[in-house]
Amino acid sequence: MGSIVIIVEGKNDKSRLKRLVTPEVEIICTFGTLSTERVEELKQRVREKDIFIFTDNDPSGKKIRGILRDHFPDAEHLYTKKGYAGVEGTPDEYLIQQLEKAELDEFIVYPPEPFE
Repeated sequence: MGSIVIIVEGKNDKSRLKRLVTPEVEIICTFGTLSTERVEELKQRVREKDIFIFTDNDPSGKKIRGILRDHFPDAEHLYTKKGYAGVEGTPDEYLIQQLEKAELDEFIVYPPEPFE
């Protein structure tokens, strides 16, 4: 696997995931709705990287995922469960399961204490 980038919606999602992955993983925020300019900016930043899209399981997250899917057809998608308050409100254990499912094990920083 080359360089990794995970695209999330907001800075809280970013800080939540940042604790669970090594510093080599770049986490980029869309900051809400995607303009054409923002999509082009993302394309420039992620050019030769392996892209993972991790948006919330709500209407705005699904809309953003759809736009990103069109522009990054080779990206892999990570999902939160319905009922969790977005990526930022998803328990670490579940976030880690999603990262493992995407075969990102080598980049996961496992919490030292047991899950609660």
